[in-house]
Amino acid sequence: MAEEPGRTGAKRPATGAKRPPRTRGPHDPSASVGPRELSAGEGAYEPSAVEGPQELSDLRVLKALAQPRRQQMLQHLTVQGPATSATLARALGLNTGATSYHLRELARYGFVEETRGSGHGRERWWRAVPGDRRFPPRSRQSPETRLVMDELSRLSYAADLELFAQLQREPGSDEWADALPHSRGTIRLTLPELHEFFEEYIALLNRYKRSDAATPDGARPVLTRFLAFPAPTAASEPPVSSAPLAPSAPPASSDNRKESEPS
Repeated sequence: MAEEPGRTGAKRPATGAKRPPRTRGPHDPSASVGPRELSAGEGAYEPSAVEGPQELSDLRVLKALAQPRRQQMLQHLTVQGPATSATLARALGLNTGATSYHLRELARYGFVEETRGSGHGRERWWRAVPGDRRFPPRSRQSPETRLVMDELSRLSYAADLELFAQLQREPGSDEWADALPHSRGTIRLTLPELHEFFEEYIALLNRYKRSDAATPDGARPVLTRFLAFPAPTAASEPPVSSAPLAPSAPPASSDNRKESEPS
């Protein structure tokens, strides 16, 4: 699994602002393989400063990223651009104390950083840090890492589908009303060919990355997602059941007074 590469040439932090260290890592386009996994008790987090693909193999980093509020905040910063903790709190229905805490945790692991803002006084503005971040392949994930990764995937896919459905519901009258291209297809590949196909997709995204100064008027952030998986073999296909579907579970509470890490 991978996160899409961010845009290059975004605004740099203000003078004196310390840039959070980057983690090194399979493919998130946020990963190449890191040296090893660390347990939560191995001391202070010291990520590598090497540029390029970063594998998020540290379980503490994955847990920090899999927090639902932080996923919401990262998506907002990616789509809407830099914001303050107060702006994020209003937009996402959180309290400013929780928002500030989550921003500090995201900055600790290099997912956000302080930047120049358009406000006044001593407001702290934050932006999402672009990068080619990748997750460990499933065959190398420990049972605990797999649980965290499954939750992270569930949160990410649910948020993407909800946003896509929201855009479909909105009446559009401008030229962007039809800007919802999507595709479903089937191709026959060997495993090496699938890996090559994926890297070509990442290279295509990178072709369209450009600095703020080089971005033409009228351009908007466009969310891109890639999902590919082998079709199940005949032997592994589950039997078709005629039993009625179980009712959906009630939605989780939106109460944000308690903020905790996924276990």
